[in-house]
Amino acid sequence: MTEPVVLAIDGNSLVHRSFHAQARTAQPAWAVRGLLTQLVAAVDRIRPAAVVIGFDDPDRSLRRERWPEYKAHRGDKLETLVEQLAQAVDVMRELGVAVLVPDGLEADDVVASAARFARDAAAQCVIVTSDRDAFALIDETTRVLRIINGGVDASPLMTAERLVMLLGVQPWQYRDYAAMRGDPSDNLVGVHGIGPRNGARLLAEFGSAEAAFDDLDRVREHFGAGLAARLAHADARTAWQRNCEVMTARDDLELDLNMRSGCGALSLDARTVGRIFRQQGLIWSVAEAVRVLADVDVEDERPPRPAPGWPVETWSPPRLPRLEPKPESHQLALF
Repeated sequence: MTEPVVLAIDGNSLVHRSFHAQARTAQPAWAVRGLLTQLVAAVDRIRPAAVVIGFDDPDRSLRRERWPEYKAHRGDKLETLVEQLAQAVDVMRELGVAVLVPDGLEADDVVASAARFARDAAAQCVIVTSDRDAFALIDETTRVLRIINGGVDASPLMTAERLVMLLGVQPWQYRDYAAMRGDPSDNLVGVHGIGPRNGARLLAEFGSAEAAFDDLDRVREHFGAGLAARLAHADARTAWQRNCEVMTARDDLELDLNMRSGCGALSLDARTVGRIFRQQGLIWSVAEAVRVLADVDVEDERPPRPAPGWPVETWSPPRLPRLEPKPESHQLALF
């Protein structure tokens, strides 16, 4: 593919993941460091023309105002997490990537807007997140790099074909699928008795949840009276409709993003990249970060670390071979 690629990062998702994965460390900003290292890995793998990262508004949620049950089961965030989310916003802005914290909205709305931005600009978009809701955004120009255990390099780049293999639904059906299934992490109750398997079967037969709700006789004929009765329950259609509305991301946000120069465009300033990684205690990653984010080769800054019992003056760190740049086709390859 020759189209430029916009890398759209769900900042809250990655900071939360890094925070909980490394919460036992004694470092005061471990989640910010985790976000920085994942940014470098994602840029190295995808080779985008620009990067935009979104964060939830920490003070207000339009979704919770409209649907009070949304995420109502979650307690207050730990103070250290709140601090690191705020720090992550500042660090990313200083680094030079485009950052958006939309009033009353979430990172989901930022990445959805980035996907639309890329499509309108005849570009590609790769969304980096650990949130499955982004699967609904997959289309001919948008892929989702869903971060799972093992980090960026061990995570799948989801396409429409891969989603069908994994779940049995098309991307344009995913919101119906998730709305019927429900999402306990967001306190969204689905249609009782319609789990992932039945949801995929219904969508394969009817195309959409609405078509299934509108033709219960056919549901009864193909899937039995029990499944038809679950869809006929008084609360079933209401739950599905509410979940669809909550799960639908805004895609009309203005992005301060330029794929050729200025905010968000790669390459970033090498001195700024080096300074930020040093400030964050990532001295071992400075050379790699500058190479990937600024496209500049610098000497490895890692200080010598003699092995136990070795004279300091005779030891030097091993030199690893420099990897050849990944081909352009790698950015859209399935992992």
